Amino acid sequence: MNGSEVDVPLSVRLRFGHAAVQTLANTIGVDLLHIKGVAVDPSLRPGGYAGSDVDVLVRPSQVVALDRVLRRHGWRLYSTFEYGSPFEHAQTYLHDMWGYLDIHRFFPGIRVDPASAFERFWVDHHEVEIAGVGCSVPSVPAQAVLLVLNAARSRAGSRPDVQLAWREATAEVRAEIEALVADLDAPVAFAAATGGLDRYRGQRDYALWRIISQGGSRTSEWWARVRAAPSLGAALRVAARAPLVNVDHLSHRLGRPPSRAEILGEFFRRPARAAREAWQGLRRAGANR
Repeated sequence: MNGSEVDVPLSVRLRFGHAAVQTLANTIGVDLLHIKGVAVDPSLRPGGYAGSDVDVLVRPSQVVALDRVLRRHGWRLYSTFEYGSPFEHAQTYLHDMWGYLDIHRFFPGIRVDPASAFERFWVDHHEVEIAGVGCSVPSVPAQAVLLVLNAARSRAGSRPDVQLAWREATAEVRAEIEALVADLDAPVAFAAATGGLDRYRGQRDYALWRIISQGGSRTSEWWARVRAAPSLGAALRVAARAPLVNVDHLSHRLGRPPSRAEILGEFFRRPARAAREAWQGLRRAGANR
């Protein structure tokens, strides 16, 4: 570091990142809700955890408008909706000053349509000040629901948010959370984080949440994604994408955009990895008999 440079703590940089995104959203009339990290109510943040990036949930009809204004103001696309996660729910940007930003067009585990889900969160949102800018956040019970649903995507044993947001909640707050989970039609993902997932064995997304929360092969995950799709058309789209190379992930692994030859090589390596995973799964199943 030279004499003209100053290291800015991550928690401070994240606060300014939230403020920067909110300021841009205000200029074009985009509705967004700040979620996770420093935007979360202190009562739900274990040890004041600030997170590692900025996360916002955007009104679905305004995602394109927000994407355009972000790119005009120094936010570079890092990974796309299509390749960012198994749910295709978030797109990631990187800014030289503010770091990473995830814009969510919906939240995994919520089965009502994204527009209705956003409106349910928006109807009782409030503002908090982050780096001097008023930022919209969901109600505290809604924040608790989002934290638990987010925790469902991590392995059991690494879910401190569930402890504070659900297990230590009062009976009154639990009732509010349960009502919101019902409104959002999110019982399967919620149970994946809090317990009792097997009660939902008959649900189309049961297998996916079992794999996401407990582990499983990539091949099993893809089949679960197909079964979890809400319609035949959506299932066919998921199946068609299964053999394709995740170009975003390959770019990050290489540290540069991959060549056509590298993409092609990765395409042919994928079946071999899938066969290896299937064989290892069969061996484990045989050993457990």
